[in-house]
Amino acid sequence: MTSIWRGLGAALAMAAMAQLGAAAAPVAQKSTPAKSVQDAQPPRVVRQSPQPPAQLERRIDELGKGFAGRVGIAVESIDDGWTTSWNGNELSPQQSVSKLWVSITALDAVDKGKVRLTDAVSFDRSDLTLFHQPIAARVLGGGYTTTLADLMFKAITTSDNTANDKLMRSVGGPDAVRAMIRNKGLGAIRFYNGERSLQSKIAGLTWTQSYSIGRAFYQARDALPLSVRRAAFNRYIEDPYDGASANAIVHALSRLKRGELLSPSSTARLLNIMGNTKTGANRLKGGLRPGWSLSHKTGTGQILGAVQAGYNDIGILTAPDGSSYAVAVMIKKTSVPLPTRMTLMNNVVRAVIAQHERDGGADLAL
Repeated sequence: MTSIWRGLGAALAMAAMAQLGAAAAPVAQKSTPAKSVQDAQPPRVVRQSPQPPAQLERRIDELGKGFAGRVGIAVESIDDGWTTSWNGNELSPQQSVSKLWVSITALDAVDKGKVRLTDAVSFDRSDLTLFHQPIAARVLGGGYTTTLADLMFKAITTSDNTANDKLMRSVGGPDAVRAMIRNKGLGAIRFYNGERSLQSKIAGLTWTQSYSIGRAFYQARDALPLSVRRAAFNRYIEDPYDGASANAIVHALSRLKRGELLSPSSTARLLNIMGNTKTGANRLKGGLRPGWSLSHKTGTGQILGAVQAGYNDIGILTAPDGSSYAVAVMIKKTSVPLPTRMTLMNNVVRAVIAQHERDGGADLAL
């Protein structure tokens, strides 16, 4: 009997210890899984993009709808971050607007120590391109040597095609420009293989260097059947090889102004050069008020019949109080007279200025 009671007592003691152990077990041993540290964090706050002023939105829409042609318009506040646009995501021919990306590529190479702006560059007849190339007179006069800095100034301020093409090829060619656009995340901005290839393809021709002299390109283009020219021209309009969206352009301009693309010295240099642009005095610049300034780059495409593929101006608009806005007007296709196109561009700038003044921007010019 004693052994029976002793065994029973031991069993009871073990059961009691088991109950105590269960009561003392941590909560983590229950079947409900514990929350992870990540789950325990507060919910992420989703910040909304700044909203553009409603009155400016309506005005940009009104200007876009009222224009007889296909146009992309975009305005971005560089300080506040809002963007408003009309048809802002459609790709439009850039034409010489693309010279801006060449200069950014060159200055990026300078910032990385790959080249110097004082590097000498020599020309011969094989470097000539077509259309607007004032530098050609010097090249044909017996050769010409200058610097990368001079090429950049000529490419932006006078839109010299040969200066721009030589600058591009001196810093790595079309692939280098495309890599810059990709690496800096500039978005919907294309770059083709240089002026000669681009303009020949738009016309329906295959480039030969003899086209760079005199009016040889025009004569070869005029000799093509109209059906060939029209097909090539329309292909370009619908899918521009150098296309860019107005929204992507103003985003890139904003980043340039904020110093996100280049070093401070290179940023200041490029904006100063753009401020000295001689082309397009009656485009965006025609809408300025006293005290306002514009650093800009124009682009002008080929014409077939009455239709032009690409008539553009893009830039950074700065108020007397230092506030700045990125503006792009990219006319993809139109046949309206030049004054009508210029009026559209003027009115976009005037709309931005009017909104700035409604928002209380100081007009130091008054």
